[in-house]
Order: sequence, then structure tokens, then C-alpha cells
Amino acid sequence: MPLLRWPVPALLSWGLAWGLFLALRSAGLEALSAFVMAAALGLALAFLQLPRWRRLMVAAGFPLSLLISARSLDLPAWAWLIPLLLLALAYPRRSWGDAPLFPTPKNALQGLAELAPLPPQARILDAGCGLGHGLRELRRIYPQASIEGIEWSLLLAGAVRLLCPWARIRRGDMWAQDWQPFQMVYVFQRPESMERVWAKACQQLAPGAWLVSLDFEIQGQGALASIDLPRAHRLWVYRMPARA
Repeated sequence: MPLLRWPVPALLSWGLAWGLFLALRSAGLEALSAFVMAAALGLALAFLQLPRWRRLMVAAGFPLSLLISARSLDLPAWAWLIPLLLLALAYPRRSWGDAPLFPTPKNALQGLAELAPLPPQARILDAGCGLGHGLRELRRIYPQASIEGIEWSLLLAGAVRLLCPWARIRRGDMWAQDWQPFQMVYVFQRPESMERVWAKACQQLAPGAWLVSLDFEIQGQGALASIDLPRAHRLWVYRMPARA
């Protein structure tokens, strides 16, 4: 399952857990025992996933869905389409290859201004801004900068415009956007995306511009600095070299 594109491994794992649960119940096994065995299968399948957030999603999917089902037996069948529609709007198919909706922790960028000073009105981009947690942290650290964000999800882009009215938000593809106008780009992506992030930054960011990554290092590239943060987070700070 690690070879399949996310979130297919999660859907398969949840389906297998549900299939085992229903098969055991049909065979006459009591509900609690069937639940424990199906949840154990989901947990075992979760350990096939990397990184940790995927493990948590796979392991928790079956128990949560069973809990919701048990409390929603009186709902009409079409009601299940509502959360599916919201999920599709918040996390559209094209976003599956990028990071999930995990917010930037509060104070995660503390100390960044000393390492990466920027002039007033410098343009900063949060590439994949989600619900604006990274935007708010960037504004806290660089109050005089021009903060911008790009988000593919139509639902999230609309929400973040309301939550961060002082930021310029664009609904679009972060990989198609030109990064050249920005003095800093902030990303909270995933390990598989970092090589692509670096290639785009080297191609488009000006020499001396900053690339800041939460949690994920760019392998093979020397960071100017890394900052250890609470809850096992780490901030990686890169400065773009002169082009060859």
C-alpha cells in the first residue's frame, strides 16, 4: 500500500477494517470483539504508512466512522453526502499529492526575523495557506511585510479570505504560481514534496531570497539554520544562492 497514491491507502485500509467488522458480525461474533479485531487490523495497516500523520489517519478512520455511524442511524441516506461534499471542497483531488490540512503551530516562526531579516513591505508567500495559521504567524513576525497566500481548495481559500482580511489570498495552484516576486516563501508540505519545492525555488526565487520550511528538511541542501520547536517541530531556513 505505500506504493499507492495517497489517500488510496487510507481508503483501502478503512474498507478492509469495515469488511472484517461486518464479516465477523455476520458470523455471529459479538460487537465488541468484532470492533477490537477490526480496529487491530486498521492499526496494523497504519504502520505501513509514513509519515506519522498518515498512520494516525489510517488507525483512527475505522473507530471514528463506526462511532459516527452508531450515533447517526436515524439520518437519511443522503445526509452522508454532505460530509463527502465538504471533504471534496476542502481537499480536492488535485491536492492529494500535497500536504494535508495541518495548521502551523502558534509561535512556530518565533526567532525567524533575526535569522531572515526582511525590509518593510517585502512580499512573503505562504504556499498552500490552508486556513491561514501560517499567514497569522508570518504577520506576527513580519508586521510590516506584505503577506500573501495561495490555496487550491475553493472552500479553504474562501474561508481564509474571511479569517485573514489583511492578507492577499489567491485561489490557485502553488506549483503553477510564479515565486519570483517574493522575498520569502514559507511551506509546510510533506517530505515527498521538498525536492520539488527546492527545484521551483532555485528556478524562480531571486538570489538572497528566503525559503522557510516547517518540519521537513530539503535533503542534500545545507540549511542556513534550523530551529528546534516545541512538540518535536523544527523550522528549516534556506537562503537562495546565486544562480550559476
